[in-house]
Amino acid sequence: MKTRKITSEEREKAFKQPRKPEVIEKQKLDVRYHIEDFEVEDRPRRFLEAFAAILKHTNYRLALDHYIRMSAKCSRCATNCQVYQATGDLRDIPCYRSELLLSVYRRHFTLGGMLKGRALGTGHLTDEKIQEMADSFWDCTACRRCAMECPSGIDHGLITHLGRFILSEIGIAPRALVVSTREQLEGATGNTSAIPVPALVDTLEFLEEDMFEEKSVEIKFPMDVEGADYVFFPAVSDFLMEAETLMGIAAVFTATGDSWTTGTGYFDGINYGLFYSDRMLERVVKKVDAETRRLKGKNILIGECGHASRSAKYFIPTYCGGDDAYPVINIMEYTHRVWKEGRLKLDPNVVTEKVAYHDPCNIARQRWIIEKPRELLKAFCKNYVEMTPYGDENICCGGGGGTVSIDEIRPYRTTIGGKLKADQIRKSGCEILVAPCANCKKQLRELVEDQGIDCEVVGLHDLIYKAIIFDESMVEKKEEESVNIEDKE
Repeated sequence: MKTRKITSEEREKAFKQPRKPEVIEKQKLDVRYHIEDFEVEDRPRRFLEAFAAILKHTNYRLALDHYIRMSAKCSRCATNCQVYQATGDLRDIPCYRSELLLSVYRRHFTLGGMLKGRALGTGHLTDEKIQEMADSFWDCTACRRCAMECPSGIDHGLITHLGRFILSEIGIAPRALVVSTREQLEGATGNTSAIPVPALVDTLEFLEEDMFEEKSVEIKFPMDVEGADYVFFPAVSDFLMEAETLMGIAAVFTATGDSWTTGTGYFDGINYGLFYSDRMLERVVKKVDAETRRLKGKNILIGECGHASRSAKYFIPTYCGGDDAYPVINIMEYTHRVWKEGRLKLDPNVVTEKVAYHDPCNIARQRWIIEKPRELLKAFCKNYVEMTPYGDENICCGGGGGTVSIDEIRPYRTTIGGKLKADQIRKSGCEILVAPCANCKKQLRELVEDQGIDCEVVGLHDLIYKAIIFDESMVEKKEEESVNIEDKE
């Protein structure tokens, strides 16, 4: 699937500079995302020192040594890049972006590059090249679709991530991500949305009352239950913005009777370290592990969030015990399993609109969860339609790689990053778009609004909540109904 190149007017809108000229001059960095003040002197030296430290304490060198030997500039990756399709700018070709960092590694961290550079006096890292990397690496959605087309097997998304990691070590990272992560790791509330525990408890109690009023069933959000089968970590923003998703998840557990809990010690599945810093990534996953151990849980359950699921699934074992680490599952895996077992009943007559499903890159690109949510939707949505391409070849929402959290670049995200996705949504004609990811939901809602698409974006469990059928033994008669019966007698 292809999209048309943006017009000059759209380009002007997308790349409009939101930062004040005096701030750009002070920080010596002309990028469109806000950053905190940082040391601006001698950035090339500090960049190389950070790069050297990362190479010493990680195994990135193995990948980089392979990539510089296999480095291809055929630009086949461009055929899969939705950003390049929208801009037509050669600088947006993934292999061009990767070469920005690979050339630094080749020149400063290989023997041949160092000897050649000293002999010719060329190739030194400059402020201008750091400026280009700081700009380019955050134009990428890190969807990794380009890697599927690379004949040399180069993971351009991994190189973008490493570039962001190095830049963050010298103070160049979007303020939106840095501030949220600081609150999560060092703040009073301990989560990216700064929700205090009393507010969390009040919110969940309110939802419990709302669900009983609607369903006449006692649906609870268990808190701090020791020994539960599942310790639940949603994207913490769900507690503020995705009530229907949480209600659907709680309803599923009520229907099955399986034990689960949310911990008040830590309840945030978000991990922005996946987007910009491996050091932060490690610290966040260790908090998830520590809370599960505190509650003596048996499994880590991640909610409807793509990057939270990927960071826990693949990095809990890395940082928290290897083969002995807690099993990590996504809520869609659990819901699909209990439905297949016959413990979850869904009414096929409730959702009548045309429904499509969006694959979050972080759980579909590596072929992890693709068919299970589709099987669930097809079981109770009569008018399900498929968008193509889908699954591991899905089209990114346009806000991947953490860019959705950077509100100042929204025009870029919805005009360029998400342009191909908008075309795909229009083509499907769907009235409801299911996106089981907190970041995808935010991006897609902004995308359909800015692109003028008449489509509602919801989570998978939003629809399950509408369609779920409880056993009659769970349904309680409302007090007012009992009063009416007594009056008639």
